[in-house]
Amino acid sequence: MTRRPRKTIVVLSGGLDSTTLLYHLLDAGHTLKALSVNYGQRHSRELRAASEICAITGVEQRVVDLSGLAAIFGHNALTDKALDVPHGDYSPKTMAVTTVPNRNMILLSIATGWAIASDFTAVAFGAHSGPYTPYPDCQPQFAAAMNAATHVCDERSIEVLAPFIHWTKADIVKRGHELGVPFELTWSCYEGGDVSCGKCSTCVDRARAFQESGLCDLT
Repeated sequence: MTRRPRKTIVVLSGGLDSTTLLYHLLDAGHTLKALSVNYGQRHSRELRAASEICAITGVEQRVVDLSGLAAIFGHNALTDKALDVPHGDYSPKTMAVTTVPNRNMILLSIATGWAIASDFTAVAFGAHSGPYTPYPDCQPQFAAAMNAATHVCDERSIEVLAPFIHWTKADIVKRGHELGVPFELTWSCYEGGDVSCGKCSTCVDRARAFQESGLCDLT
């Protein structure tokens, strides 16, 4: 049986991981579209980064406005500006405050709908491993469960790709460097504004990944 060409919707936040994923899949020969979502995140600066990346790569991008969902996401520091973004390393305490309920399932569901409507074959997200970011919806069992669901949610099976699921963030940085990813255009900081704070968990995580890779982060 002839395998259908790889046509994939990438969930693209504009961060380091999803941007490297986009370049990684382009290098593997995938035809791509990029889905970016405004879910009411205080760090909406990442959406501008995603658009800049798509402009450079020529990948079609759709930005979906789901900002109304922020009202039902409860008290988390990413969508509730009444809460302070915690600083320091990722830990159970900081992750509890920065978890957006069911975020990756929501984003992958939307990407799957677009994939079905576009006659694409897969959706992809940039979840990764490592000791610093063990969010439940970034784990192998989550990716496997979503892949099982997308194979039965429509008459056409959609595959969920998570090629970095067993990689550390340092591994992703090294791969991005190989691919010439413009890291300086990506955005990781959870704080709002136009300058990364350098103190929130994701900024600390990013800095550590570059340090472990022996590379310089131009941001």
